[in-house]
Amino acid sequence: MKVFDNTTKNIFLASWVSIDREQESEANETQQQNPNAKPKWDIFKPLRVWVNNIQVSDRQFAHRICKLIPAQCPFERDVKLFGRTLFHIPPMCKLNPLYEEVVGLRFRGLCYLADECGEDISQYC
Repeated sequence: MKVFDNTTKNIFLASWVSIDREQESEANETQQQNPNAKPKWDIFKPLRVWVNNIQVSDRQFAHRICKLIPAQCPFERDVKLFGRTLFHIPPMCKLNPLYEEVVGLRFRGLCYLADECGEDISQYC
């Protein structure tokens, strides 16, 4: 008898997880019955959709986007006095509700310049 034959079957069966449909539906019902659950209203959703639908198809527009949107958060700073760091101001850009969409737009602009126009984008990095 080979050890390999028995262990691979046991490991293979142990790694599978099955979810019972009844348990799944019960979990959904308990989530729906929770009176403290608040519906999520995203007032920025139209703006997010609008920014995500902006197509970058013009070279000048892509350059303008890459110049206007910074590569790093401009608010992050180390406050130093006499060569010693007093405190650090963390990046606050992620508090912006449209941060991911704006960064994605900049990335689409960079990709357009690099892939379609064949330009060097190292000046924007």
